[in-house]
Amino acid sequence: MKLLVVSDSHHERDCLIHLKEKYEGQVDAMIHCGDSELEKDDPAIQGFHTVRGNCDFGSDYPNDWVGEVDGYRIFTTHGHLYNIKMTLMNLRYRARELNADFVFFGHSHELGVDMLDNTIILNPGSISLPRGRVQDKTYALIEANDNGVTIRFMTIDDIELTELTQTFPLVKNN
Repeated sequence: MKLLVVSDSHHERDCLIHLKEKYEGQVDAMIHCGDSELEKDDPAIQGFHTVRGNCDFGSDYPNDWVGEVDGYRIFTTHGHLYNIKMTLMNLRYRARELNADFVFFGHSHELGVDMLDNTIILNPGSISLPRGRVQDKTYALIEANDNGVTIRFMTIDDIELTELTQTFPLVKNN
């Protein structure tokens, strides 16, 4: 399974078009964790499983998306409704309820990944307005196979931030 995860593009269409041109057909799913600030019918966001962020006013995106890709259960949310700037506990509890293998979220604009309760919880950072220790505009590539799950953070210029690459044991909660 291969996934592309992006968040917080904040009306930047070109970066999404670039990612679609580069990865469409090469990944099993493209996921946007909210704050695209684009309408659902905008061609730049078409093809992404997208959730509603706190800046997506008037949009008809769902607050959460739960889906399966190659047998892996994925829970995606923006994060503002789960108070992610204070704690990840709410995401952990919801992931347990859903039997999720992966949780993807945004909102803080700070990239990070961890495994909690046999679930990978990942924020790809922001593709347009990064915050925190990594000031690059980033997205994440996730690849799961029999050897485990590899997380690669990429810059908008498609340069891998190799010092942040992580491999986790294979997860499968459902």
